Amino acid sequence: MPEIDPGATRAHLISRPTPLEAAPRLARAIGLAAEDLWIKRDDLTGLGGGGNKARKLERTAGAARAHGATTLVTSGAAQSNHARLTAAAGARLGMDVVLVLSGTPGDAATGNIALDALFGARIVWAGEVDEAALEDAVAGVAEELRAKGGRPEVIPFGGSSVLGAQGYVEAGEELLAQLPELTSAIVAVGSGGTMAGLVLALGAERVLGVDCGAVSDPEQTVTRLVDGLSGDQRTVRLRLRLDQVGPGYSALTGQVREAMLIAARTEGIVLDPVYTGRAMAGLIAAVREGDVRPGERTVFMHTGGLPGLFGHPEALAQAAVLVDAQSDRWSSGA
Repeated sequence: MPEIDPGATRAHLISRPTPLEAAPRLARAIGLAAEDLWIKRDDLTGLGGGGNKARKLERTAGAARAHGATTLVTSGAAQSNHARLTAAAGARLGMDVVLVLSGTPGDAATGNIALDALFGARIVWAGEVDEAALEDAVAGVAEELRAKGGRPEVIPFGGSSVLGAQGYVEAGEELLAQLPELTSAIVAVGSGGTMAGLVLALGAERVLGVDCGAVSDPEQTVTRLVDGLSGDQRTVRLRLRLDQVGPGYSALTGQVREAMLIAARTEGIVLDPVYTGRAMAGLIAAVREGDVRPGERTVFMHTGGLPGLFGHPEALAQAAVLVDAQSDRWSSGA
C-alpha cells in the first residue's frame, strides 16, 4: 500500500521528477529558436494514464484516507481527466470512488469513461447542469452514502482546492531545479489549481495560463487559490489568455487542431483537444504576438489528457480525415 507521509497525509502516487525534454523542431515550427522550448512531461506522472491531477490527488486523496474516508466522491465533465485519475487513486489506495459527471450516458464508453469503469468507479450522470447544480449533485451523492453508513469525502471539482494546488507549488519548484533560467511556463487552465500553484512557485510574471472554458471566471478562480496558498490577499496580475475557448469547452477549433498537428508531427507529442491542445494554440498565438519571444527559455507544461482524445467526437472525425488523406497520398505514390 502506498506510503503516507506522517503529518502531511500525502499519498505517494506519482513518479517524480517528471522529465523536462527539449523540443527543438517544435520550437522552430512556431517561431522560436531551437534551444528555446522545453516540455515538462507531467503526462508521465504514472498513475492511471498520467496527468497533472495526480499531483493534486496525492494530497486530497491522501488527506481523505487519513480522515478515515472509505469513498472518494468527485465531479467533472464526461471526459474529465480528474475523474479518471481519482478513480485510479481510489484503486491504488483501496478506496471506493463515485464520479458525478455532467451530461448523459453516450452510446459507447469511450476515452476517460472507459478507464473510469476499468478502475472500478461508479458513475452518476447529473445531466446538462451548470457548476452550481453539479456541486449540489455531488453533495446529494455524499449525503446518500452517509445515510447508508458510508464514510465519503468530497474531492473538489478538478481537484483544485488550496490543498490540491500545493502539488503544483512543488511542481514549480521541481521545474526551477531543472531549468533555473526559465522565463515563461505555459499551462492549460481548467479548474485553476495547476496555474495557481505554479504562480506561487514561479511568480505570476513567469506563468502564462490559457483558459480552456471549464469554469465561468478563470481569473477569479486562480486568484482565489493563489490567495489561499499564500495565506493573504495580494494583488496578483495574472498572465491569462481567454482567446482559445472558441464556441465552448468541448469544441475543437481550427487553431487547436493545427496546434495538435504541429506538436505531433514535429516532436511525436500527443495533445488533447480540450486542455493541452488549447494551451499549445495559446503558446503559438503568444509567440506570434510577441508575448513569448525567441531567446527566452520557455516551458510548455504537458498536463496529460490523452484518453480524452479518444472520447472526443470532433477530434476522432478529424483523425479519420487524416487517415484518409494519408492513405490517398500513399496510394498515389506521393
